[in-house]
Amino acid sequence: MSKKIISLALGVVLLAFSFPAEAQQPKKVPRIGYLTGGSPSSGYYEAFRQGLRELGYAEGKNIIIEFYFAEGKLDRLPSLAAELVRLKVDVIVTAGPIGNRAAKEATVTIPIVMAQDGDPVGSGFIASLARPGGNITGLSTLAPEISGKQLELLKEIVTRLSRVAVLGTSTRPGTAQQLRETELAAGAFGVKLQSLDILSPKHFETAFQAAVKERAEAVLVRVSGPILFPHRTEVAALAVKSRLPVMYERAEEVEAGGLVSYGVNVPDLYRRGAIYVDKILKGAKPADLPVEQPTKFEFVVNLKAAKQIGVTIPPNVLARADRVIR
Repeated sequence: MSKKIISLALGVVLLAFSFPAEAQQPKKVPRIGYLTGGSPSSGYYEAFRQGLRELGYAEGKNIIIEFYFAEGKLDRLPSLAAELVRLKVDVIVTAGPIGNRAAKEATVTIPIVMAQDGDPVGSGFIASLARPGGNITGLSTLAPEISGKQLELLKEIVTRLSRVAVLGTSTRPGTAQQLRETELAAGAFGVKLQSLDILSPKHFETAFQAAVKERAEAVLVRVSGPILFPHRTEVAALAVKSRLPVMYERAEEVEAGGLVSYGVNVPDLYRRGAIYVDKILKGAKPADLPVEQPTKFEFVVNLKAAKQIGVTIPPNVLARADRVIR
């Protein structure tokens, strides 16, 4: 009888050791790399974190995020992307076209999720929106209807609008296409455009001087985020000094003292970026996940800025605002 007990006990021990080793080890926590040319002050990364929380992720518990901010020094992005590759992160989330390119050139195997890009097909990041191919997918800010809407709102704010200065960054992907769309809309509204290139912050003051010289009655700002965002307060001050109504693309510029903005709700794109990360961690391939376009847009008005510039926002325009800063 004792021999049977010993044999049974030995069998149980051998059975326990026969289980695969991985069954006894803790589950691997996925590591996400977040790459941006901006700084933590932009706040977009918080929208991405919120999206992950909504999907049941908790940082430090079932997901780890490595945040890499270039702080406006865009030449650092390639080295930061290479560092994320060395860390062997499971997914890289990129915030903007320059970061997208840096990540693409750093790896062809690690999945990349674009939180935003103006022209991912034209930039060569993906084959098409429906079938990205390769290791990149995510979201695009491509929305051709925005140009017409921005000019329409400006025309309602500035009576008899006929001349508009457009501040853009020629090196930003999608700028040429956006300008063509604006020219079409301007033709329909009977507005003449003055195109001014902003390649560095030092160009803002001379651009406003040129707009005043050419008797522009309003300004459209489509400047690259890393150039504009750190200097948005100074740009708002230049608008007040020049007494020119300015239409921006993002609400952050209006929060910093700008007059009005109409454009893509960018934080929503970052929140949706978390959905792509979740799908990839669950086995989906970037090549098979279509790139999505914006679904939420936002119109923001700053009445304090309007008073400083000497502009009255018509009640019918104010009524359409998603948010009013007083």
